[in-house]
Amino acid sequence: MVGDMSSRSGRVATWFGRWRNWFSSKAPNNDVDDLAQEVFHRLRRYGDDVAVDNPQGYLFRIAANVANEWRARSRTRQPNDRSWLDQLQIDPSDQADTAAFQARVGKHLQGAVSKLPKRQRDVLLLHVNEGLTYKQIADRLGITYRIVLRDLTCAYGALRMQLKAEDL
Repeated sequence: MVGDMSSRSGRVATWFGRWRNWFSSKAPNNDVDDLAQEVFHRLRRYGDDVAVDNPQGYLFRIAANVANEWRARSRTRQPNDRSWLDQLQIDPSDQADTAAFQARVGKHLQGAVSKLPKRQRDVLLLHVNEGLTYKQIADRLGITYRIVLRDLTCAYGALRMQLKAEDL
């Protein structure tokens, strides 16, 4: 980017004309002119003494950085539309069905857990109900960490199979 200001500006204008489609693919909401203006503004911050081996690559990197900054700002600045929250609300008439379904699933899950071998059931309940780590379970039950890992893997697999067979 060494040279007089007019040749430098001419090169930048030529690049913009040549790479306008690339800018338009990176600019959010088709703000191509705004993106170009910001990129060229950032390019002007650097003096002619800055040597760049690949000026077009440098231009692209600046444009990509600007577009990414805009996207990040857009996500944090504009809150989500609250209208979609209404769709997530459970209709009061459906709550009874949901509660009945959850009770049925809970009953089947308890039945499936009760069918597990004793050590697998104990390991699973310590992990899920008490929130113990594998090492804590191993220490409490006097077994190795690897046995805890194997028993949990087998217990989860057996529960999946039983609940799948019951179509839950």
